[in-house]
Amino acid sequence: MRAVASVLVAAVLWGTVGPAQIWAGTGAHPVSLGAARMLLGGTVLAVLTVRPAGLRTLRLPGAARWLAVSVLVTAAFQVCFLQAVERSGAALATAVAFGTVPVVSGVCGRLLSGERPSRRWAAGTACAVAGIALLLLPGGGGRADVLGIVHGVVAGASFGVYIAATKELGARGADLNAAAPVSVLCAGVLVSPYLLLAPEGLATPRGLTLVGWLGLGTTALGYLLFTRGVGRLSAATVGTLSLTEPLVATVLGVTLLGERPGPLASAGAALLLGGLVAVSVPGRRRRPTETSRPEPVRS
Repeated sequence: MRAVASVLVAAVLWGTVGPAQIWAGTGAHPVSLGAARMLLGGTVLAVLTVRPAGLRTLRLPGAARWLAVSVLVTAAFQVCFLQAVERSGAALATAVAFGTVPVVSGVCGRLLSGERPSRRWAAGTACAVAGIALLLLPGGGGRADVLGIVHGVVAGASFGVYIAATKELGARGADLNAAAPVSVLCAGVLVSPYLLLAPEGLATPRGLTLVGWLGLGTTALGYLLFTRGVGRLSAATVGTLSLTEPLVATVLGVTLLGERPGPLASAGAALLLGGLVAVSVPGRRRRPTETSRPEPVRS
């Protein structure tokens, strides 16, 4: 139950990212905001979790390459997701991003590990593709636009690749408690030049409060809780608990921000979330019944 609670609270924290960005209304550029969030959150997370022994595991054969991939996709996710929120709203941006994650993670599993996609994954993928297609149609309503949806898809794809990179790091003996903060902090350094190019809105009281919440609450605390719980749960359970994130973003977007997607956008978001449910909720296992015939005992 502690592991479930840790992952669940992390998902709730991550679900507040988009609504907090819109509600604060700082006018800060999404890339600058993402850089500040990653630098602050990554630094605090590194102080709390990174140890010298863990850092040494990141230099194991093959680990450095996947760590570099992890840094790149972490930067891409932060930058693209915050831009998707600015253009399409918190509810739709989160639905698009996390509806895309299982599609990309399934493809990566097939290419890297030879995992055979299940029928459930195929159905979820079909729902995700259909949902994104509806969102891209003219007249979708709401705040969605083509570039906002594209940013959301790229953010989801980046997170899907991040999951695959994390698995590859673990398979090569890397300490994931060190890999996560290093990835976040290095990604922040990678996009930090934007803090000089577009610093507007960050030094205001609202801007500092927003950066503090995104960096400390949703990044440092969120990753800390997620890392503590994810190792004790199955992938299916983690996927199910992660559904809390788009649910929280949708509820906050509708109730606090007054977001009202049009019919096509609502249908597209529903298909995306339906696909996410299809690939995340574990299937029912068949139990033997009382009338089942027992196997003969062989001596």
